[in-house]
Amino acid sequence: MSSEDCGKLVRAAHFAAEKHRDQRRKDEAQTPYINHPLSVADLLRVFGVVDIEILSAAILHDVLEDTQTSPGEIAEQFGMAVLALVVEVSDDKSHLKQVRKDLQIENAHTLSEGARLIRLADKICNLTDMVTRPPVGWMKDRLSAYVEWCEAVVSRMPKTHSGLEARFEEVSESARQAFLARQ
Repeated sequence: MSSEDCGKLVRAAHFAAEKHRDQRRKDEAQTPYINHPLSVADLLRVFGVVDIEILSAAILHDVLEDTQTSPGEIAEQFGMAVLALVVEVSDDKSHLKQVRKDLQIENAHTLSEGARLIRLADKICNLTDMVTRPPVGWMKDRLSAYVEWCEAVVSRMPKTHSGLEARFEEVSESARQAFLARQ
């Protein structure tokens, strides 16, 4: 990795950390939100993804959706390729939550390869967190419905990365078993 590429990743991590600084996950420990996008990027790295635009977009994948960040800020600091990926994996918050979820399923087959990698890693990380640090107040039915929704999204995506897809299947099955065991 070049010094420039390394710098881009560090800048993306710093940018995302600033944007997500006051956000927490919904688990009991209220884990800092920034841990999630960093986990998504790290999972991609572990599975051999080395494209700097994809890794940067993975780190930034929730900033448009969950913060007051404008597309112009991302384009200016990280370029149009990163912005395009972030836009592809961002939900349009003007829609109701269920509509956004349905649109993820409906549009999964249209995602670019880079966006599919990010979406797949995002679902893996979210399901892993659901098992290890479930959101406070989420009962078995809601957790199970979340697994089913993730499976529906991933099932609509063209095959992209056999290692990540196998990992998704493992995590999905683990989540199903964990949620079945819950009271």
